Amino acid sequence: MKTANRSDIGRIRLVNEDRAWAELTAGGIGVAIVADGMGGHQAGDVASQLAVDTFREVMSSVSGELTLEAAKTLLRQAILQANEVVYELASQNDHYHNMGTTVVAAMLLQDSGVVGHIGDSRAYKLRQGELCQLTEDHTLVNELAKSGQISAEEAASHPRRNVLTRALGTDREVEVDIKGFSWKEDDLLLLCSDGLYSMVSDEEMRLTLLESELDLDGRAERLIEQALHAGGEDNVTVLLVHSDSGEGQEG
Repeated sequence: MKTANRSDIGRIRLVNEDRAWAELTAGGIGVAIVADGMGGHQAGDVASQLAVDTFREVMSSVSGELTLEAAKTLLRQAILQANEVVYELASQNDHYHNMGTTVVAAMLLQDSGVVGHIGDSRAYKLRQGELCQLTEDHTLVNELAKSGQISAEEAASHPRRNVLTRALGTDREVEVDIKGFSWKEDDLLLLCSDGLYSMVSDEEMRLTLLESELDLDGRAERLIEQALHAGGEDNVTVLLVHSDSGEGQEG
């Protein structure tokens, strides 16, 4: 497994509230997470960091092989534990009132993977030149689009497209969407904050990920550059995981 992790504050924001982390566990399981924080008084970066730290702590205890169902259960538990940690701090400290974060996380086994998410950070899988979105945004605009009240074109430019219907840490109880998917050699997983896909189209992302002259780090850098060139209106984070039989890790 190879990984590349890149993040940029963007051209408008004063603080980078995105956080990301990826690692291959001692048991040979790939784990990765991207969190996009929100909240006043710079609380967003606290929420996203707490979520990543909690997730990392849970995943550090993983050893040996897991079944797909066991991985789904563990991923859900890790995200719910992060929700509890963020919610408790926000509840006990006025400085962090109402802080929260999106989260998208994945566990990669030998021939399958699991993705879990809350909010509008996304996971995509590239296989044989085709880019497939694995997650579904928890946003007001996505709900309107699903119910047919607005078109996909209207959703892309809707003034309330950033309004979340679900976030980590804002409520004591939260629902996590968990999804299994197949995972083969040479597959590429992209986890990203909305600062990427709101600026860069799926087709542009697909073409960049297919650029064979760029290594994994180079492709992550290129995606960041494209988001900045398009306006960089938000923090932008890109985490790539490549299913590679060779040893070593980038990023």
